[in-house]
Amino acid sequence: MNLDANQASIREVIDAGLLAGAVTLVWRGGEVLQVNELGHRDVHAGLPMRRDTVFRIASMTKPVTVAAAMALVEEGKLTLSDPVSTWLPELADARVLADPAGPLDRTDPMRRPITFDDLMTHRSGLAYAFSVGAPLGRAYGRLMFRQDQDRWLAELAALPLAHQPGERLTYSHSTDVLGIALSRIEGKPLSDVLAARIFEPLGMTDTGFAVTPEGRRRAATMYKIDAATNELRDDVMGPANVTLPTFCTGGAGLWSTVDDYLTFARMLLGFGEVDGVRVLTEDSVRAMRGDRLTDEQKRQPFLGMPYWRGRGFGLNLSVVTDPAQSRQLYGPGGLGSFNWPGAYGTWWLADPSSDLILFYLIQNMPDLSTDTAAAIAGNTSLLKLQGAQPKFVRTTYRELGLL
Repeated sequence: MNLDANQASIREVIDAGLLAGAVTLVWRGGEVLQVNELGHRDVHAGLPMRRDTVFRIASMTKPVTVAAAMALVEEGKLTLSDPVSTWLPELADARVLADPAGPLDRTDPMRRPITFDDLMTHRSGLAYAFSVGAPLGRAYGRLMFRQDQDRWLAELAALPLAHQPGERLTYSHSTDVLGIALSRIEGKPLSDVLAARIFEPLGMTDTGFAVTPEGRRRAATMYKIDAATNELRDDVMGPANVTLPTFCTGGAGLWSTVDDYLTFARMLLGFGEVDGVRVLTEDSVRAMRGDRLTDEQKRQPFLGMPYWRGRGFGLNLSVVTDPAQSRQLYGPGGLGSFNWPGAYGTWWLADPSSDLILFYLIQNMPDLSTDTAAAIAGNTSLLKLQGAQPKFVRTTYRELGLL
């Protein structure tokens, strides 16, 4: 078996100047079969990608925050059906937009309270600026993370919900709100909650809301493709922070490495246990990896895509429910495969049917405007970049004899 062929699509976009670099990893049956260190973590400084490169993992933060929440469920500190207003009174009297595209002052009362299950499945009625239309989307765009979590939550709670709690899935700040709840329940910053519940037991020493001074030297630079020239720009985000931010966001704020997150993914694949360390019960992980969407909710598009074709959604993990249908749009992955990616190009998949975990980590700032799909469709360079990761996955499955 030789997996080297899975590098081809990645090297092609690096050589074309569309990608600075990538780290990929293939783990199967308790063994790391391959690590690719391709290109540079900083092009201008000539610093190569390395296995220990530190990445902003964006929404890959979400399953980690949910896992910490499930640890509190196991201790009886909350249940999935609990109203979140017990700990987040700011949301007790939230209002719901009467018309999703209508004015913010035309609202209805909630039919029932927002629950922790709603937060963990993005069915709370909260949103992101890019997941709903105007005028609500514009109002979300004015929220600022550079303040403490209580002030941010107060501003968020002043906005109407996009829909009734539990009605549908709208990608949202729900996991950021969940992180605030965990902080209040435990009486400590979310960074300490995640460290105690997840990072320290699993030995994830390179994962957190800030990096060490040594970790900053290993951090990957964030790049963005200039739409006019198709050239990479590196002036889109500052250096890695070595001090904790004012607001540690449970939905998108973590830094990590491929080996740290591999340990977390192996824990989920092992139903709460890895290398003799148990951080969650089997029931908790089954809840995370189990499909919780109704048939009607799966028929609704997700960020404009038919994302739930052959898939379901657990507690912030997508899960393959029909491999044949899922493969048509999203590539290989056996029954029960689960993942949740990050907006900056960080992606992983755990496939229990093949005892397989894959990672593809890059640092590219996405375009989250409403015209993103049209812009990509009309740009062959962006299409080539977007296709590198699916080709890596398909080639890996093929070379392993799984296709």
